[in-house]
Amino acid sequence: MKQFKITLICFFVLLGSFVRADEGMWFLMFIDRLNHRDMQKMGLQLTAEEIYSINNHSLKDAIVQFNGGCTAEVISKDGLLLTNHHCGYDAIAELSTPEANYLKNGYWAATRKDELKPASLYVRFFVRMDDVSQRILSKVNSSMTEAEREKAINQEIALIEKENNEGGKYTVSVRSFFQGNEFYYFVYQDYKDVRLVGTPPESVGKYGGDTDNWEWPRHTGDFSMFRVYADANGQPAEYSANNVPLKPKHHLPVNVGGVKENDFAMILGYPGRTNRWMPAGGIEQNVMFSYPAWVEGSKTGMDAMKKYMDKDEAVNLIYASKYAGVANYWKNRQGMIDALTKFGTAKKKAEQEAKFNKWANKPENKAKYGNVVTCTCLLKWTS
Repeated sequence: MKQFKITLICFFVLLGSFVRADEGMWFLMFIDRLNHRDMQKMGLQLTAEEIYSINNHSLKDAIVQFNGGCTAEVISKDGLLLTNHHCGYDAIAELSTPEANYLKNGYWAATRKDELKPASLYVRFFVRMDDVSQRILSKVNSSMTEAEREKAINQEIALIEKENNEGGKYTVSVRSFFQGNEFYYFVYQDYKDVRLVGTPPESVGKYGGDTDNWEWPRHTGDFSMFRVYADANGQPAEYSANNVPLKPKHHLPVNVGGVKENDFAMILGYPGRTNRWMPAGGIEQNVMFSYPAWVEGSKTGMDAMKKYMDKDEAVNLIYASKYAGVANYWKNRQGMIDALTKFGTAKKKAEQEAKFNKWANKPENKAKYGNVVTCTCLLKWTS
């Protein structure tokens, strides 16, 4: 799943016999101002500085982006990573052969010399972030065309990325949020020598398959383990037998006792996109056209792949990750169709837009907001 390269935090608390979810997503740089006090009332024992700090090691240093799309956690002083089985799926399949099928049978390195290096696996450590909304938006004005606006923004983004990458040491990404009303830059450091340490067999790591995917509860052992390597100075380096396990700034201690009732819990990581700002017409179009086309196309592709995967184990390994990715979206999109239809999401959105449009077209608001929502009607289609 493609995901935004951002860091955020959301949390839930176990209270008595039920779970209370205080839902939301927060940038780490705003945690002290926005919600740290509320989190402390719920049982958080960490300071805001212990969660996110630029100058000192903090919790953010133990949470990495895994291979561009997943979240992983550093769980030892020697660079050991824990992530999902489906996140390591591609690397595990790449390292497998019909004779040594680690994807099917699992793998555990007996020594560090037995840890296996896939060709193109990397992890990304989060260094810092900052708000550049005012800087970027000062370069545009309401008289610009969309093309002129885009050009001005992209030019400023290029400058910001160059200013903060320290000659290529860091990867810098400037992202827009809230439909282009805010901009933030994120600084990362990438490590490319990442090796497989262990994975359970597919019968455990993918237990339930597509039937259980996107369902709750799930009973799969969805995990795999890798290790990050660096040069002798702890800096990123291409694969070499001389590289050593990374000594991270921070790692998560593992509590083998597990959680107890009323324990505070929060989630920190790299989430996917959200479409909750999509207008009613967009939702209706997705439900009626985009998602059904996606489901149909995915099923066609899956059937074509499966035909040859079942005939040859070598072909099966080549396409295993691709097939799993397509199947993941296939079920997700069908679930979206079902849920959005069941709960009448597009209709509710249209009602919200009509309410806003009424306010926006009052005499005192019309000049500025009258054209924000030009149509609140749902799309009507006939065969």
